[in-house]
Amino acid sequence: MAYEEILKSISLDADASLAGYTGVSGTPGAADPHYGKAMFRFVKITGVNKVGRVSANTDAVIGVCQNKPQVEGQAAMVAIFGVSMMIAGGAITAGDAITSDGEGRAVDAAGGGDVFGVALGEAAAAGHLLPVLLQVQ
Repeated sequence: MAYEEILKSISLDADASLAGYTGVSGTPGAADPHYGKAMFRFVKITGVNKVGRVSANTDAVIGVCQNKPQVEGQAAMVAIFGVSMMIAGGAITAGDAITSDGEGRAVDAAGGGDVFGVALGEAAAAGHLLPVLLQVQ
């Protein structure tokens, strides 16, 4: 399903928790799945103009990483508004309020935590991609 709207993003430097060489998709030694360490995961501010992957559900989320920085200091595109794909950290169904787990994945906020979005589309299991309408404050 396509969503007809704009995904608003900002560019910040990746810290070591985001950066990770994944190689070229389909070549020997390339990561599988090819998302890198942070693509489609919640991120937080970790320094001046720098972001890193969320490491606890109490972290101050600023958005969702849209690319896979290969080295520290490389640009990380961070979605701050709109519909973003995310990696599920557990079972999620459409309409669920979304928060983050300790690895920056989307999880159902029913167990507690700040709400950062709403799940759209079909149900997703852990490790699957799902669209989320971001509500990052």
